[in-house]
Amino acid sequence: MAAKVYHDKDADLKVLKGKTMAVIGFGSQGHAHALNLKDSGVNVIIGLYKGSKSAKVAKAKGFKVYTNAEAVKRADVIFVAVPDTRQADVYKDDIKPNLAKGKTLLFSHGFAIHFKTVTPPKDINVILVAPKGPGHIVRRQYVEGKGVPSLIAVYQNADRNAKKIALAWAKGIGGTRAGVIQTTFKEETETDLFGEQTVLCGGACSLIQAGYEVLVEAGYQPEMAYFECLHELKLIVDLINEAGISGMRFSISETAKWGDVKIGPKIIDASVKKRMKEALKDIQSGKFAKAWVREYKGGYKQYNKLLKAGEKHNIEKVGTRLRSMMPWMRKRTVKGAQATY
Repeated sequence: MAAKVYHDKDADLKVLKGKTMAVIGFGSQGHAHALNLKDSGVNVIIGLYKGSKSAKVAKAKGFKVYTNAEAVKRADVIFVAVPDTRQADVYKDDIKPNLAKGKTLLFSHGFAIHFKTVTPPKDINVILVAPKGPGHIVRRQYVEGKGVPSLIAVYQNADRNAKKIALAWAKGIGGTRAGVIQTTFKEETETDLFGEQTVLCGGACSLIQAGYEVLVEAGYQPEMAYFECLHELKLIVDLINEAGISGMRFSISETAKWGDVKIGPKIIDASVKKRMKEALKDIQSGKFAKAWVREYKGGYKQYNKLLKAGEKHNIEKVGTRLRSMMPWMRKRTVKGAQATY
């Protein structure tokens, strides 16, 4: 059964009229939601920790900026737009002491609620509005009069208006222009983590590196391995994104198609699917979440070690040199957790 899709006509911005929205954090999703809501005529304030460098940026965009605690006191709807690993501490220190009956807590990812690193009181609404795209795309699409497809979910419906508030927020950020699908915190969290780990990030990056290593170890030039296993992947993903897998196959050669349908299933075989199921079980049981919280509390030691090892892989050196030969491509230099353009 296909999911119901909500559009502009199904959401009413008047639900937010006379109310104050607080966006806690002004990062990727935070700034996009705040700006889009503001441009939709909604009253938005920003909550930041003392000394945050984002305060100057938010003020320059026309927002009133308060401490996290003060923003929560003043707001009717509070969007927790800080990273998953920080949400528990921000909630305990700044949000929980200033919650009152009738307020609404909003998240763009269900991790903290689903895995109970945050446990809100029963007399507030708890909702999710999750655009299926990064913040800069959410903002750009809104400015262009379009929108990014989004998800909504209701975890607690204390005042019986939780879904209306979620739909209104989704409309305010442009989500209903494209379409909004209702899910649950459980489904959004578990599918999001699974996709990241096994296909989108973990699966794709490991497949690229393994293919590159096989060609280089077989004596082929690293440049050739880079082009065939990394660079051209975007062309294929773009085709899939635009027309699905069958649409991609329509656009490639017969030789490529034969290799796809004949050899592909031998590489990504039943053993891979079995390990994917194991990864899903670890997500569903909370094992992954507990390990991730433990890693965060332990100072990110293994996390940083693994990231640094990835940065030293030969494919990164080769890629940097080859990308310098591509003037049409937007360049990024990554240093630690920071990216510059």
